[in-house]
Amino acid sequence: MKNNATLISILRQRSSGILLPIFSLPGPHGIGDLGPAALRFIDFLRASGQSCWQILPLGPVNPLFGNSPYMSPSAFAGSPLLISPDLLVAQGLVREEEIEPPDCSAYSVDYDRVARHKNKILALAWHRFQLRPERPDTLASFVLTHPWCIDYALFVALKQRYQNKPWYHWPNDIRQRQPEAIALAKRTMQEEIDAVVFEQYLFFSQWQQLREYAHQQAIHFIGDLPIYVALDSSDVWANQAIFQLDKATGTPTDVAGVPSDYFSVTGQRWGNPLYRWAAEDRMVRDKLWNWWEQRLRLNFMLTDTLRIDHFRGFSAYWAINAAEDTAINGRWLPGPGQSFFEEMNRRLGGMSIIAEDLGLITPDVVTLRDNLGYPGMKILLFAFDGDPQNSYLPYNIEKNSVVYTGTHDNDTAVGWFLNPDVVRESKQRAKRFSNRSDDHAGSFHQELIHLALSSPANLAILPMQDVLGFGNDCRLNIPGVPANNWQWRCGGQYINGGIAAWLHDLAQLFGRLPPTVDRQAETFQNP
Repeated sequence: MKNNATLISILRQRSSGILLPIFSLPGPHGIGDLGPAALRFIDFLRASGQSCWQILPLGPVNPLFGNSPYMSPSAFAGSPLLISPDLLVAQGLVREEEIEPPDCSAYSVDYDRVARHKNKILALAWHRFQLRPERPDTLASFVLTHPWCIDYALFVALKQRYQNKPWYHWPNDIRQRQPEAIALAKRTMQEEIDAVVFEQYLFFSQWQQLREYAHQQAIHFIGDLPIYVALDSSDVWANQAIFQLDKATGTPTDVAGVPSDYFSVTGQRWGNPLYRWAAEDRMVRDKLWNWWEQRLRLNFMLTDTLRIDHFRGFSAYWAINAAEDTAINGRWLPGPGQSFFEEMNRRLGGMSIIAEDLGLITPDVVTLRDNLGYPGMKILLFAFDGDPQNSYLPYNIEKNSVVYTGTHDNDTAVGWFLNPDVVRESKQRAKRFSNRSDDHAGSFHQELIHLALSSPANLAILPMQDVLGFGNDCRLNIPGVPANNWQWRCGGQYINGGIAAWLHDLAQLFGRLPPTVDRQAETFQNP
């Protein structure tokens, strides 16, 4: 693992990278995973002269929440759907003929079909693993390093026992985690618990292999850390004291969201439980901060830099009474502030962080970000409203920032340009910044990428859809719309040598080549 000073320096020098979720990788198993296509994408990044691969959260997804990676049943666990069957074959845990690919689109994730496919393979792997003499020591060693896994595995097993009901609808003794009930559940469900621990062992083993390969190729992972966790999660069930919950029912008294912002004129009611940042009980405060330390520590085991989603919530957060149906009637409450990050920095020996500072940003948030020295985010698709003081305009972007053409919540660049709801003046203004006067959408992604890479921002991140000039049928997410998100996959034929050479040329032109990459573009062969 690289030292922290090296990782932080990536945010302090001119460099660039690509945003592509793991599930969006190509491959034969209906979803991107941690296997050969991920290794190949790292090769593509190096040949492209890139320094970073930005991903989305890696946790398990829940179909009841649209398979959103931001509403996971665990803030610690990895998604079993991302485990590579091909690597399991290499380990001798399954046979080649047992992983016949499902009949799935190469361009979209069918989560139900993929789950059936992966669950069958994982069950075969678990059966064979149990026959190996090293099984007890392997799992015991993994749990020793990842103690959170026992609560998570028990949570998954109990969800199956109680027909997938949310934990706050479980029997009172289990819901309230009475010691006798928890001990009995662990004894009677040991097999189910071990199977879940095994899946996590596989995920983390495969991820560490991928990360080691990335470091060998001088590619840094940028992770994504949601500030909040899902109510129906092992985190809330196992740590009820640190959340704003009704003790009698386990349900939230107030929930998270945001008032009106760029993405929604009516605001967003996310529904996540809020933390008890203002708890007077010192034991509660210590438990909350210790939980955050464990969460950050694990995420820095997985990635090199973390994008902290909804960073403004650490300065002040929008609290909505749980009885409210919308986010309109909320109130601002103080977050933990600068002392929280200073303490986490001390405990972890330094942190490489990008502050997601989009939406309604007040001076206190800017002060917190700047005092900590964290780079903020600049989104070019927000820049062209006609205001010369717009902070997202290329000439207003600070060096200590990360510029994006768009994020996972935006339309693609081409989709934005073709959207009839975007006023024509904004499109013309965007073209003029690129020294263009035409109305053609076909080259707009390249023009926006040119603006991003030529900007003063130290780091530029390009969504893969924008690199390829794809339209809004390849959009990842529409905020506030619960269905048909998080599905797009990139066909393998698009990740090719021609795109790599084009990106390398731009990275060299704008001084963003990493020092370890040759000035001449490396050859990237199509499969």
